[in-house]
Amino acid sequence: MAPEEDVINSSSLTKFRRLRLQDMNLLDLLIGKTVEIALEKGLITSKTIIVDATHTKARYNQKSPKEFLQEKSKNVRKAVYQLDESMKGKFPTKPTSNEVGEELDYCRQVVEVVETQSKIAHIPAVKEKLNVLKEVIDDYEVQLSYSSDPDARVGHKSADSAFFGFKTHIAMSDERIITAAIVTTGEKSDGQYLQELVEKSKETRMEIQGATTIFAVNLKRILKLLNEKE
Repeated sequence: MAPEEDVINSSSLTKFRRLRLQDMNLLDLLIGKTVEIALEKGLITSKTIIVDATHTKARYNQKSPKEFLQEKSKNVRKAVYQLDESMKGKFPTKPTSNEVGEELDYCRQVVEVVETQSKIAHIPAVKEKLNVLKEVIDDYEVQLSYSSDPDARVGHKSADSAFFGFKTHIAMSDERIITAAIVTTGEKSDGQYLQELVEKSKETRMEIQGATTIFAVNLKRILKLLNEKE
């Protein structure tokens, strides 16, 4: 995009996230098209893919809806107070009940108060937190039953470090262009999707002669696979 171009309407991005990204075929299609263009432009010259996995915390974590809303509204207030402490007296009184509906109303009021202060609302540190809060409010209005993400699972980054969410298993070229991705629940082993990532990368018409991975688990199976694929 050129600097002077208008940006995409935020509602389009929200609809895309909610409705379209649930289709894994679309993810493969987008990645495949990206690699196709990169190959045509000569941006990919390597014949090696790098395979790794990254974790993503669940959107709603393991908190109740009220706790999650409280956290996001608190982040907004904190960002505002760092710029103007006099704003403390302008926010509404926090709800004392456990009703999610009351917490939603409070969050809407927080948004309204901040948006009336145009100088503060447009500062990036505040605007980012405010946009997150607005998106969360919007999501809860669509589906109030969220208490946690039903598809998320507990996974481990190390023996003593856990997270609640998902894993994205990624293959990329030496030029750092993603050639394949598989999203799974958080407890899945990192190395078990190597073969599928190689096959998906091949489907993008990328020529592959080698693969680099840091996975220590399933090492025998990985070496066997690499030998079979020469």
